[in-house]
Amino acid sequence: MENRKVRVRFAPSPTGPLHMGGVRTALYNYLFAKKHGGDFILRIEDTDQTRYVPGAEEYITEALEWCGMELNEGPKTGGEYGPYRQSERKESYREFAEQLIASGHAYYAFDTPEELDEMRDRLKKAKVAAPQYNAVTRETMKNSLTLSEDEVKRRLDSGEAYVIRIKIPRKEEVRFHDVIRGWVVVHSSQMDDKVLFKSDGMPTYHLANVVDDYKMKITHVIRGEEWLPSAPLHVLLYRYLGWEEVMPVFAHLPLILKPDGNGKLSKRDGDRLGFPVFPLNWKDPNTGEESQGYRERGYFPEAFTNMLAMLGWNPGTNQEIFSLEELVEAFTLERVGKSGAKFDPEKAKWYNQQYLRSYDDAALAEIFQVTLKEKGIEASDEHVAKVCALIKEKTQFTSEFWDFGYYFFLKPESFDEKVVEKRWNENAAKFFPALADALESLHDWKAESIEATFKSTAESLEINPGHVMQLFRVLLSGQGGGPVLFEMTELLGQEEVVERLREGVAKLK
Repeated sequence: MENRKVRVRFAPSPTGPLHMGGVRTALYNYLFAKKHGGDFILRIEDTDQTRYVPGAEEYITEALEWCGMELNEGPKTGGEYGPYRQSERKESYREFAEQLIASGHAYYAFDTPEELDEMRDRLKKAKVAAPQYNAVTRETMKNSLTLSEDEVKRRLDSGEAYVIRIKIPRKEEVRFHDVIRGWVVVHSSQMDDKVLFKSDGMPTYHLANVVDDYKMKITHVIRGEEWLPSAPLHVLLYRYLGWEEVMPVFAHLPLILKPDGNGKLSKRDGDRLGFPVFPLNWKDPNTGEESQGYRERGYFPEAFTNMLAMLGWNPGTNQEIFSLEELVEAFTLERVGKSGAKFDPEKAKWYNQQYLRSYDDAALAEIFQVTLKEKGIEASDEHVAKVCALIKEKTQFTSEFWDFGYYFFLKPESFDEKVVEKRWNENAAKFFPALADALESLHDWKAESIEATFKSTAESLEINPGHVMQLFRVLLSGQGGGPVLFEMTELLGQEEVVERLREGVAKLK
């Protein structure tokens, strides 16, 4: 393996939107490839055409692009090991299925669905816990191990439906090393004779997966732990096809769990608890049902990928915020945990908040301007950037900017009733007209001067500044909380502040 260039693949099926667990699998593949100067490949595993969903492949590609994962090879990107859709590689699988038959490691099976059901029913009645087509039951079924050569040839020549099954040895230990889980040992008596190839010319996932990984020179298979039970079968296929020397290194990733840690995270959990489980919006072409994605919910792609990276991987330090480049530098498979990682929707918001705070104000202003234009508000980019600088400390998403900062563009229509009820009194009614006069004659309109004027006006009237400070905010913004008060006042502008104070006092009298 030392002399081979690292090549990894993300190989989803186009059966619907990409779950965030799938995005994390892609991310770990991407980080591993980049860390080792290797290639990151997208392969679409669409051998099961009955489950194909229109638009799913495009969705997968767009999701990876949004997350910043550049592909070296794939259906759109191309590459020298294509095609990158399994359905387009159909012709390349039969020869390997036939090679396995020739070497005695696979066989033709002609059993009808009814006969398979009968076999399972028979085994259930005999109290067999997991009825399956295996080294024992194959002896009683219609296949090329129990039928004569002439009979097999006659059935094949007449076009009878068949499948090709792997011939699992009866008593053997299948061993392989997993980077995350260590040595995995499975006894062949626990395995069944999986179907590798169907008479319609399509391989099953197992054969196609192994053949494609071999032909695409894949060095490491990094995938979800749901594939762990299939790994012993894949190990045998590498051995039986004579490819053991170039068998990839396996790493099976832990599950992403529900917030309570009780089971695998699903779309239902997201719907129930109000968070997305998909990277982008998805509309089901069959049902018309719409699901919201992280992108449309207002998450930054960097925050989303940073959060995903930490779900199952531990850098070994206290650092939580990583750029994609830093993740590439720090990532190792050895630091991926074996046990499932609990998803915390509040932590996801926290990540977005951290990135929001670190974003350039001009870039945030560009995003906010879209909302302002929709509301028919015209404001200079410079002014909007200053507003963003103040309110970004209080928000988690750019979509909250309007609710938190509308008053920088429009006068408040109402005041926080709780604050007014608690704070408005004779002193306040006396203080704010005096403050409006003092601020109107202020020459140096800066936060420090405004604060000094506020305090000196309160002192001259023998009023505690703390008792009127929150009311001051409410008269200007309508809200009881918000950004740094005197910086907010400076940005609103002298004329606007004086006008709002006078109008507010008139309303409350």
